[in-house]
Amino acid sequence: MNYNTLRRLAREGEGARIEFKRSTAELKTALETLCGYLNERGGTVIVGAKNDGTITGMQIGEETRHRLAAELRKFEPVPSIQYDMVQVPNRNLYALAFFANPSAELRPYTFDGRPYERVDNTTRVMSQQRYQQLLLERVQAQIRWETGTQNIEIWDLEEEQILATFRRGVESGRIPEAIGRNPSDILDRLNLLIEGKPTNAALVLFGKEVLPRYPQCLLRLGRFRGFDKSEFIDNRQVYGNVFRLVEESLLFLRRHLPVSGRVQPGLFEREDELLFPLHALREALVNAFCHRDYSLAGGSVSLAIYDDRLEVWSDGTLPIGMTIASLKQDHQSRPRNPLIASVLYKRGLVESWGRGTQKIVELCVDAGHPEPEFFEQAGAVGVRFIPREYIAPNRVALDLTSRQREILQVLSGRAPGLPLREIAAALSNRYRKALLRSDLDQLRRLDLVGTEGHARGAVWFLQRT
Repeated sequence: MNYNTLRRLAREGEGARIEFKRSTAELKTALETLCGYLNERGGTVIVGAKNDGTITGMQIGEETRHRLAAELRKFEPVPSIQYDMVQVPNRNLYALAFFANPSAELRPYTFDGRPYERVDNTTRVMSQQRYQQLLLERVQAQIRWETGTQNIEIWDLEEEQILATFRRGVESGRIPEAIGRNPSDILDRLNLLIEGKPTNAALVLFGKEVLPRYPQCLLRLGRFRGFDKSEFIDNRQVYGNVFRLVEESLLFLRRHLPVSGRVQPGLFEREDELLFPLHALREALVNAFCHRDYSLAGGSVSLAIYDDRLEVWSDGTLPIGMTIASLKQDHQSRPRNPLIASVLYKRGLVESWGRGTQKIVELCVDAGHPEPEFFEQAGAVGVRFIPREYIAPNRVALDLTSRQREILQVLSGRAPGLPLREIAAALSNRYRKALLRSDLDQLRRLDLVGTEGHARGAVWFLQRT
């Protein structure tokens, strides 16, 4: 937001959905008002403005920024709040504009342990009766989400993924072959149809297009330089069904995690291994997609790689009665999304019930790493992988050149693949085909790409899970 836009907004004057505060001395009451907006239909708070809407601004130093960040962390559950710091022209003064975007599935919100509401143009502590009513509405929304429907049709789903689930389920003995190969029959057997209509769970698992109705089908990927998020090397967001997002996350790991090589006895080729055991990483990612709270429209699964750790997050809290400590012990499986969990089990992405987190720990310890850390924070659950050694800022520079990264980008989303001549034509610069073929061979050894066919008929594609 720029200054002119902010000034036009302020000229509308204070009202039921906009309020002004003179300075950060009133920051606490400003955020209480913001909490009230979150529990209603949303609203705006401008800090650094007079009651008549004149933008005066204020000085904002490092101490104020830290205080603001600390105060924003006092909201529960984690809300969708956008805020802009807008400079007053020709002066070292700034105004803060906060925009509350509430979610009916998250209300009631609290700030500093208290729920607030707006009544006309005033903010007050919410009554216990209203608070309990909003809590009940939130629980009901979460309970019905997986089995709800939103006018989805079977042709909105990827038939290829449905049939792949059937094939792998039959191969593992987890799906009876007798149900046939009709997608509708398979979905019905997987309990993903209600009165012939696909459920929300079906769309999460197999949807062709998830936007705009399902923005929570989101994967956030980041490779950051250093130990925080201040500088990123690669940062992207991907929308799609669970199977596509798992594939994208594994591809991202292969791009950015260091690899080590070893020669197997009797073999002449090097076998490359990721820094962390691939099975442990996949287990963590599948758990995140399986157990996250899909009723949160603004939710996501996040994968972040730093120089000293790797973290996987998913929005949603642990089930009642489950603790962080119990994740490393034998425990009963209580998936938040039993229908989604059941399909992932039948597909083979979940190997056993109730042992996923223990398996992650065992695999990492066996590989010589410290035990991964599980944590619950700010309405999300995560696992932190700690390496036995420093993670280089770029994944082994000798493995991936900028040209090789561009090849991966060209192949992304190009199912069933491209021949060498089309890959060459899509690149930003012209390269000798012998050079590109050498790049593709190296990417194949890293298990990033695969090939089908021979000679001029060969087609290259991204490796799938």
